[in-house]
Order: sequence, then structure tokens, then C-alpha cells
Amino acid sequence: MSSIMDMKERSPEEIAAQLASLVGELSAAGRNDLLLRSIGAPLLEELRIEAAQQRLSRLLITRDYRLILVDYGNREVLLNPVHKAVYLLFLNHPEGIEFKRLQDHRDELLHYYMSTARLMDKSVIEESVNMLVNPLNNSINEKCSRIKSVFLGMMDQYTANYYIVSSHVTKRVMGSSRTWYERLKVVKLPRNLVIRE
Repeated sequence: MSSIMDMKERSPEEIAAQLASLVGELSAAGRNDLLLRSIGAPLLEELRIEAAQQRLSRLLITRDYRLILVDYGNREVLLNPVHKAVYLLFLNHPEGIEFKRLQDHRDELLHYYMSTARLMDKSVIEESVNMLVNPLNNSINEKCSRIKSVFLGMMDQYTANYYIVSSHVTKRVMGSSRTWYERLKVVKLPRNLVIRE
């Protein structure tokens, strides 16, 4: 009972310092198995995500639509124009977009593609955009998969999850009898880390 009282009287910082000491003792004893068991897999996953948040880089979008990871030595994210256009569209919509509603964003996607592929024929660009916004075509999935692959080639999986176009499911309830799920695609990167020239 006194240890419960002690926990209530100590600050979170004091508890963290004691925890660090105990972690050091278990690790020195070679008992990472006990450490993992005491933390638990779900919490370990949350800690990995938290650690990834601490390593996020600012993303600079230059005037000519180059994507630069500023805090990773100004490394450029090398995407071809169509992938860049898709990425810029989702980056511009932190609320997310459902793939089946991409047609509502056709003009914006066309604008980005024409801006990133200035030397391409306009009819080719329009045909490509029409394929991207067609819910019966797999083109958008292929483009998002390529974007994911590029980011995974530059960083670990947990950090990349903030930069890629990923799924976010929201439960919607209308009245008492109608429930549906909105399957949004989003780029989770906090927008305060996005810099536009």
C-alpha cells in the first residue's frame, strides 16, 4: 500500500528516472526477455511510433516541386512527376481523401501533374489523371505503393509511416441505425514540418 502512495507522490520525471534505473539493471543482467514481458508488445509498438516522431524531418517543397528532407542532410525524395503529383495532392489534404472520391479532386491533381511534368504532352497527362481518379482502375494504388517504396528506401518503417500515403478508417454514425466507415488515405506528417518555397 505504501508503494502505491509513493507512486502518487512522485512526479512523472521521478518515476521515469526509477524506471530507467530498473531497465538498466535488467539489461545488464541480460534479461531483456523480462523487460519485454513487463513492457508488453502493444506498448512497445507505441514506443516505436513515439521514437519515430522524434526523428521526423522537415519536408521542403521547392518552387520547382522538388521534395527535400531538410533534417536528413537535404536528401531529395526522388519521385517522377505523376508520383509527385499524387503525393502533393494528399499532402495538401491533411483531412484525407477516399480513393473512391478522387474524381472530386481531379482538377487539383491535374494542376500538380502539369506543374511537375511541364515537358510532357497535355493529352498524356490528362489520360493518366483520368486513370488515377477512376475508382475501377488500380493506378492510384500502384502510385501510392511506389511512393511508399521510395520513402522506405530512405528511412525505417516507423518513420516512413508519417511520410507515405496510408490508410485511416473513421467510423461514422448517422442516427441510431446507420453506421459506415470512411476509408481515408492520408499523409500523417504534421503539417508544421512541411515548408513551401
